[in-house]
Amino acid sequence: MMDKLWYLSKISIFEALPEEDLLELDRMAPMTHFNALPKGTLIQTPDTYRDGLFFIKEGKLRLYKINVEGKQFTVGILGKGNMFGEIDTFSFGTKGIYIETMEETLICSVPKEHFENFLAKRPQLAMKFLTELSKMLRERDEMLEKLALGDVRERVLHLLLKLSEKFGVEDGGLVKIDLPITHQEVAHMIGATREAVTVILNELMKEGMIRTGRKSISIHQSKAKECLALGCKK
Repeated sequence: MMDKLWYLSKISIFEALPEEDLLELDRMAPMTHFNALPKGTLIQTPDTYRDGLFFIKEGKLRLYKINVEGKQFTVGILGKGNMFGEIDTFSFGTKGIYIETMEETLICSVPKEHFENFLAKRPQLAMKFLTELSKMLRERDEMLEKLALGDVRERVLHLLLKLSEKFGVEDGGLVKIDLPITHQEVAHMIGATREAVTVILNELMKEGMIRTGRKSISIHQSKAKECLALGCKK
């Protein structure tokens, strides 16, 4: 139980909760998975969603849609401390999408009836939920806009910039995306071909915008932001 309580205390939205509240939440939060889910596990499709709130204890998830041509389009990437799901009080807009693990991932869940009662007694936590929800929906709308309007170069840069902002670590003047990622995975995330993504990544590397390694990408954030602000044309 203490392991689960420790995990809950590390989930960002619960940081301000006193220990007695964490203990109450722990009692009503059965583990969705006791063992880690391996990378590439499809945990939800549009036809298999479940009501309830789910919290990422460790790992990362990719949220995506598939168009009529069969191409995948990423609409969100969630990491440790993020949440997804649907209850009557809150909807994170994840009902009609695919959710897949990007790396080994641990998740816990809270039944909606118990959580709504828990939340009703804690208005400050409810406000944190609204803030988190608004942030997630803004990020999703921004991602969808870039995927709809940008060319492949813009989409690649926007994705890498967002990944570096959420999962970045300092790397000699650049920011390394702390997530193993291949050209094919980038292609899946933006609805492009692997060949097109490889061409763009090679161009960005020559321009000093990114640095690549074995399944790793580091990005010069200020150069990327300037490029996107100017339209990102080569």
